[in-house]
Amino acid sequence: HIVVYMEREKNRCRAWYEGDPILEEYHDNEWCKVNHDDNFQFEMLCLEGASVGLSWKTILHKRANYRAAFHDFQIRNRSKIFSVRKNAQAVKKIQAQYGSFDAYLWHFTENNVLDGHWKTVEQIPTVSDVSRNMALDMKKKGIAFVGPVITYSFLQSIGMVNDHLEDCKYRDHYI
Repeated sequence: HIVVYMEREKNRCRAWYEGDPILEEYHDNEWCKVNHDDNFQFEMLCLEGASVGLSWKTILHKRANYRAAFHDFQIRNRSKIFSVRKNAQAVKKIQAQYGSFDAYLWHFTENNVLDGHWKTVEQIPTVSDVSRNMALDMKKKGIAFVGPVITYSFLQSIGMVNDHLEDCKYRDHYI
């Protein structure tokens, strides 16, 4: 029993997804990993926006379908469908202004990964000053479905925020 307890304690960072292969793959190989690819960042922006009112598990399980039908997402909420086009137009303007979507995003942290060095899952926040500021600026630039909480999740998804727990073996595996 002690070995099982110690193994469970060692994997506390995995508690939110353990047992789901798609979520395991996401946690272990993408979540909180630095990624500077504009296309990936736009994909994550769209997926995070689609997750409003849904679970991240639902979104990741439909991710292959989203990718296959990227220009025609099969989302019930018409606002989410139209937001993809609207967001694409806004991102194109941002790219023209900043040179890349990546440059725009990373200027909010002065090109630094934000790392809280959390010891427990309960310490991980759902918003930050950066996510609030970025959400406000993105909204001003015409991007939809970007409140501070969604934006914080987006920051985790592209590795601008590293919220892996201190003892998580995946915390330092960057893309």
